[in-house]
Amino acid sequence: MQRSDDRILTTHVGSLARPRDLLEVMREKEHGRPYDVDGYAKRVTEAVDEVVREQVSAGIDVVTDGEMSKVSFLTYVKDRLTGFDTGTGEKLMPPSWQVEIDAFPDYYAGYLGKYKDQVSPMTTMVCTGPITYDGHAQLQTDVDNLRAAIAAAPGDVTEAFLPSTSPSGFGRNEFYGSHGEYLAAVAEALRDEYLAIIDAGFVLQVDDPWLIEYLSENPATTPEQRVRDAEQHIEILNHALRGIPTEKIRLHTCYGLNHGPRIHDLAFRDIAPLMLKVNAGAYSFEVANPRHQHEWKIWRDVTLPDGKVLIPGLLGHASNYVEHPELIADTIELYAGIVG
Repeated sequence: MQRSDDRILTTHVGSLARPRDLLEVMREKEHGRPYDVDGYAKRVTEAVDEVVREQVSAGIDVVTDGEMSKVSFLTYVKDRLTGFDTGTGEKLMPPSWQVEIDAFPDYYAGYLGKYKDQVSPMTTMVCTGPITYDGHAQLQTDVDNLRAAIAAAPGDVTEAFLPSTSPSGFGRNEFYGSHGEYLAAVAEALRDEYLAIIDAGFVLQVDDPWLIEYLSENPATTPEQRVRDAEQHIEILNHALRGIPTEKIRLHTCYGLNHGPRIHDLAFRDIAPLMLKVNAGAYSFEVANPRHQHEWKIWRDVTLPDGKVLIPGLLGHASNYVEHPELIADTIELYAGIVG
């Protein structure tokens, strides 16, 4: 993983807006309707080239493919893992979201209404058989597209990463004897993807909003049980990452795409010590919103291990405002003044 003593390197968390025409073809594909397979593949390749060019032109040092081939950071795995069937009509809302919805029902009735016409239908992955990884061809296409886009970029690329999801959040287990056994099987399958990304010469980003979800408010569990669940999740993730040099791994965790009041968000002070137990070289987390912008102060008490890097998310996704560069600079100085 590249570092710099001369200036702060810039990056982002992976998923970028897909072109509208690509989304329309994705919609046909995800709903099982006929679509132009070759035309779709060609448009994905073009979209990766376009988005890498835009990142380089904007001054991003550590780039990625914008996840142009994926309908989302998580549900793409339904096409890459065996052992799952698709369920419908089930309650999909994470507990932390449900707490917010119950507190602000009128707001969320309107907010969630916009998802009725989303690209991919609302479904649940149901594990009904042994889980294995079957996404080698799709991943190789992602690798080839990103390599080609970097080679054609209108400037230097310091480094590139590819995101892959963590082994949680996939839905219901109806095959394995326990939830832990199920998560371990998912993790072992996803390890194939982790290793292939490293072998391709890219940094691996593990997308893990579920770490925070495990710890977040849930009326069905106690705080102690939530910590135990999070620790089990970390243990399983670390096992999937075994043998991979930590400097080739960055972890991304966040509070999800909830553009609401967010008054039930867990304090990051309660998350950071567990986040740092993941065997990664860098940790990316959410900063730029009014619920968490003050939490730079926790790093006065939470010790960042030697050789580790923080990637604070200084551009917010939940606001139409564009952050002023001086605000970004000031926040960088706050973090650097504490952790170096």
